[in-house]
Amino acid sequence: MKINFMDKKMETTKELRDYAAKKVSKLDRLFRQESEGSVVFSRERGRYTAEVTVSNSRMIYRASETTGDLFASVDACVASIERQIRKNKDRLSKKLKAEPIVWNTGVAGEGEEESEEISILRSKHFTMEPMTPEEAVLQMDLLGHSFYAFRNMEEDGAFAVVYRREKGGYGLLCDGKAEQ
Repeated sequence: MKINFMDKKMETTKELRDYAAKKVSKLDRLFRQESEGSVVFSRERGRYTAEVTVSNSRMIYRASETTGDLFASVDACVASIERQIRKNKDRLSKKLKAEPIVWNTGVAGEGEEESEEISILRSKHFTMEPMTPEEAVLQMDLLGHSFYAFRNMEEDGAFAVVYRREKGGYGLLCDGKAEQ
């Protein structure tokens, strides 16, 4: 497993980095393919935070823990990610045995008033992987997001977005070109 380290507002010791690398590398045994990881250490008001992100194939697992000790934070993050991986594998195995998910399609809201000045506060670039809507929902839940953009394999790689509906369930938005 390839692991990248980053420090924010502090400097870490070689001992801590070796410890984190050893712990995070143990997650590699849960995957079939080679995976990548990143560990971010930060300090704020005397509390230490460790953020661990592991990506494998098309799935990204992320955990963040804040404690008084960075070693404990790393342990908690690794335990959390291990739970996420096992939960994801259980969901996938159940999905293969169950009936297909019925998707609710939604229409983007209309009638919203535009303000005179539009300011984009953050821009993020990423590669959209081809996957099924079910895989996209799992990825969205793992990341803790309310929506997830992807290339829909069931629609020949058309742009699609899955989202969490306010009244429960999930929705799927597809590129209109795929229906023609």
